Amino acid sequence: MGGPRKQMPQAPVGARRQWAADRAMRAPMRSPGRPEPSRAVQREFWRLIATGVTTVEASEAVGVSWPVGARWFRHAGGMTPLSLDEPTGRFLSFAEREEIALLKAQYKGVREIARTIGRDPGTVSRELRRNAATRGGKPVYRAVVAQWKAQQEAKRPKTAKLVGNERLREYVQDRLAGNVRSPDGTIVPGPTTPPWKGLNKPHRQDRRWSMAWSPEQIARLKVDFPDDESMRISHEAIYQSLFIEGRGALKRELVTCLRTGRALREPRARSRNKPQGHVTADVVLSQRPAEAEDRAVPGHWEGDLIIGTGRSAIGTLVERSSRATLLVHLPRMEGWGEKPYVKNGPSLGGYGAVAMNAALTASMTKLPEQLRKTLTWDRGKELSGHALFALESGTRVFFADPHSPWQRPTNENTNGLLRQYFPKGTDLSRWPAEDLEAVAHALNNRPRKVLGWKTPAEVFEEQLRSLQQPGVASTD
Repeated sequence: MGGPRKQMPQAPVGARRQWAADRAMRAPMRSPGRPEPSRAVQREFWRLIATGVTTVEASEAVGVSWPVGARWFRHAGGMTPLSLDEPTGRFLSFAEREEIALLKAQYKGVREIARTIGRDPGTVSRELRRNAATRGGKPVYRAVVAQWKAQQEAKRPKTAKLVGNERLREYVQDRLAGNVRSPDGTIVPGPTTPPWKGLNKPHRQDRRWSMAWSPEQIARLKVDFPDDESMRISHEAIYQSLFIEGRGALKRELVTCLRTGRALREPRARSRNKPQGHVTADVVLSQRPAEAEDRAVPGHWEGDLIIGTGRSAIGTLVERSSRATLLVHLPRMEGWGEKPYVKNGPSLGGYGAVAMNAALTASMTKLPEQLRKTLTWDRGKELSGHALFALESGTRVFFADPHSPWQRPTNENTNGLLRQYFPKGTDLSRWPAEDLEAVAHALNNRPRKVLGWKTPAEVFEEQLRSLQQPGVASTD
């Protein structure tokens, strides 16, 4: 088992009896230069990453430069490389090593140091012998170097399964990056793509054609190899081989064969409540008043667009409590279809930021102030001028998380009902405002089971009457 045991070096003349014991089970260690921050710092960094903050913010919070934090994130492929659980008290912590270094500098003895930090004298003695810095020719105990040495010795790297099993590795690579073939077996090469440069998939450009099985689809090896236990791997192990630098099993450029084409894994929390572009930190969904969630208080709306051909659209607004619907007419602006397209120029399709603000403001300001408190929208750029809309209408705007339609459930359900009148693939600009008002009237006079078979119009009318009654306190 294994190679021959390494011969211990001979003790120099005059060395202490403990010389060989100090070096037992310890191979020569490379000079660390400036030792990396302790695992406690790295653990806190990854905890912050898991909450969704950026790499720069997490780096600043733990006291390291942002290039160091970016390197940690990149080398780990965006995946936490160590357990986030606090280590047990069996091992010396960095704080204890700092205490040892301070007491040692004050020429305190081993037993006195042990009593001070509440450890066994043997633990302190071994720590001072094994983890002292020796670059100056004699051992000097420094907490940072000692922590680095302890972390290096604690590593127990294992050979990745895909490294040691060539047959399994070839199977995974073929399902992930194998050629696309026609039914008769002929290879279909697909488009010619530039070499991978370590970035995410190109935007609106050709991508490499491959088998492109997902790691979870590849991991169903029990179906193809029911009796071969060596042909087993989890989808998470495949992801780690792709994302984590230095695993050596799969080439990093194979990430281009994943559906997302991401070069790094994005922490799940980072895609939620993330300020981006026109969505600032004060208008993400988590900042919306709690009263909007339970639908007990009227005046909280959800909004979206239904899109037709030729950049035509209709704005939809739904009140969360009564399910009352307003349809916003978005006519094309003057010059649409006549003037040539101008990059970054005004949107003439009818739902640019300027046109959208004007149309929404006109619709919302017809309502009593108590019934237009908040509006929840998706991440569309059509409401990039939300600050001006909020100022003019008195309605606070909040944005749902990316790719999270369930955070606007009432609006999404209503858009499905509206498709009966405005099917996909049709020109929506042909309908005048009067026709949209008629469709909204039809929807608002349908009885709803969720409202106890009342209609949205009836519930909305009750809300209006309650506001008009003298002595009724406003919830503003």
